[in-house]
Amino acid sequence: MNLSYTLFDFNARGWADGDLPRLLERLSGEGFDGINVTFPFKQAAIAYLDDLSDDARKVGAVNTIAFRNGKFSGYNTDLTGFAQSVREGLGEIEGDRAVQIGAGGAGAATAHALLALGLGHLTIFDNDETRRQALCTNLGKLYGDRVRAGEDIVVATREAAGIINATPVGMAKYPGLPVPAACISAHHWIADVVYFPLETGFLREARARGCSKILEGAGMAVHQAAAAFEIFTGRQADTARMNASFARFEAL
Repeated sequence: MNLSYTLFDFNARGWADGDLPRLLERLSGEGFDGINVTFPFKQAAIAYLDDLSDDARKVGAVNTIAFRNGKFSGYNTDLTGFAQSVREGLGEIEGDRAVQIGAGGAGAATAHALLALGLGHLTIFDNDETRRQALCTNLGKLYGDRVRAGEDIVVATREAAGIINATPVGMAKYPGLPVPAACISAHHWIADVVYFPLETGFLREARARGCSKILEGAGMAVHQAAAAFEIFTGRQADTARMNASFARFEAL
């Protein structure tokens, strides 16, 4: 297939966040089939779309936008991508208690995925109290008291079986750990949505503390991208080759 996939890094190009709607119009006019959306546009982009998939509407965020017949359609393949990654990388989490850091677009997708997979209880933390409470309220409509806004991260992680990082912390621009290192114990399963770098400080600390069930961000990245590829092209992606590509990149 003769395809072109182009990176539009707003910081590198000196664009303001407010340039997003003009970029969407421009790319649609230039013949692009669609665009992937990442931090910090997953929720902001919704204002410029004509319709949403069921998953995008449920999560309240998009990571994929298709341009069709002059209309912009938003999808959320993060939800299904993360769910598939959890099934492959962590296995059974039904009934577990977990702590999630992050209530933005990625956090909404991972929370929905975990609870739909049968997670028993999810405690959510975020520096933005309004955003955290909004996500908990939204999730509560579907999952009731299986969700709550976190108050004391030390207590919450002590009682939890798993910890999920759904923030950009761990990327080169946002170094550090999403939780204090002392909150990570060997009994925890660990998941990270950051995939660049693959080995984040969070995952490195978890391994050093004896955690044996660790989910890198590559799994979510591959499965969400495969679903987005199908939306853009109508063709099924080869996830085995995509995973191998990540493995080669990590080796470098």
